[in-house]
Amino acid sequence: MKRRALAAVLLSAALLAAGCGGGSGAGPADDSALSPADPAKVSGDITVLTNRTDLVTDGTMQKYADLFKKDYPNVTVKFEGITDYEGEVKIRMNTDKYGDVLLIPNSVVTTDYPKFFASLGDAAAMEAKYTAAGTGKGKVGGKVYGLAGFSFINGFVYNKDVWTAAGVTEWPKTPADFLAALQAIKAKTGATPYYTNYKDGWPLSSWSSVLGSATCDAKASDNLPTSDPWAAGGDLNAGDTLLFDIVKNKLSESDPTTTNWEDSKGLLATGKIATMWLGSWSLVQMQDAARKAGKSPDSIGYLPFPAQVGGKFCSVVAPDYQSAVNIHSPNKAAARAWIDWILEKSDTAAVNQAVSALKGAPLPSALKPFTDAGVQFIDLAQVNAAKVSEIDNLSEVGIGKPEYRQRLIDVARGAAEGDLAGIFADLAKRWSEAAKNVG
Repeated sequence: MKRRALAAVLLSAALLAAGCGGGSGAGPADDSALSPADPAKVSGDITVLTNRTDLVTDGTMQKYADLFKKDYPNVTVKFEGITDYEGEVKIRMNTDKYGDVLLIPNSVVTTDYPKFFASLGDAAAMEAKYTAAGTGKGKVGGKVYGLAGFSFINGFVYNKDVWTAAGVTEWPKTPADFLAALQAIKAKTGATPYYTNYKDGWPLSSWSSVLGSATCDAKASDNLPTSDPWAAGGDLNAGDTLLFDIVKNKLSESDPTTTNWEDSKGLLATGKIATMWLGSWSLVQMQDAARKAGKSPDSIGYLPFPAQVGGKFCSVVAPDYQSAVNIHSPNKAAARAWIDWILEKSDTAAVNQAVSALKGAPLPSALKPFTDAGVQFIDLAQVNAAKVSEIDNLSEVGIGKPEYRQRLIDVARGAAEGDLAGIFADLAKRWSEAAKNVG
């Protein structure tokens, strides 16, 4: 199962990039998808689009629909699982036929949300109930159009048995410590120290989630329009430099063009590879892979980015896909009821070991090592989210896409010309020029 789903049942948001074409007859924003007050008065058939094809075929989604129907007896929910979710839904959004409830594709520019999605309510009211990670990416002009039901922290998923066998029993506190740990794994075990998942590409997008983690700065994203994202001392510089050095020092797989995401789960679970940078959504999948291989799920660990501020590690809380209501849906109240029910009454956050968007909800057990160690969780401010999205789109950098990090890996392994300084200079130039043209 691909990570474009994260591990979510319904609801990630990477930095948003290229925009969709205008929908057929796309109308102005409205508030007709506000939370319905009386379940007995809500009716209609709704179609929910999801990238979790596995949960549609195995009946998991239908179980949720059956439970939902007990609270909303006059609503019938149907699901459509889409394998190439990003590609297909983007095309559908050129019409008005893109389900009643959908996950907002990463290709939709934030400022275009009101063209395609019904308003879910005033931001101030929703922010009193939901976390910044839940509402931040979906906010346009004082209203919320997309709601991420839960979030994940970011770090390295690793095989604890392999790390212990290499003599590494404490979390690395600096990039140099981390590289030394990987060197020990290479020298003392038969495992590949780090696995890039280069070929599938999308796992490399997770490296954008270093933003805020290395510097413990909640304004790291909001500062992007007026700064050089790859300047020395910055988050992306720290993350991309670490990735480059891992590959350059031959601490990753020998041929990144042959990596395989599905295989990587079993390889990590059985100790053939030691480490991958992924969101905490990956823990459930790695633990399942360990069970299938006859290994203990307790061998799967999670550690933060190797940097500290004031003696503390930090990890950004990154929202999953945002759920939205199609502005053309004839049953907006029923569609909104489904979103509310999934967020507030289902066990999806707990099942996925995720941080619920509901304020005050308990943290998942998988994050106990982080809370025990005093890791600081960072909710990135999203005041400039739309501007960042526009600059990223105009510059064609793709901070939340895999392509530039694939080039970084190619340069690091000698398969392409250039050096790290040149890569950073090119990215910074393109970003700066685009920023000048964004109001």
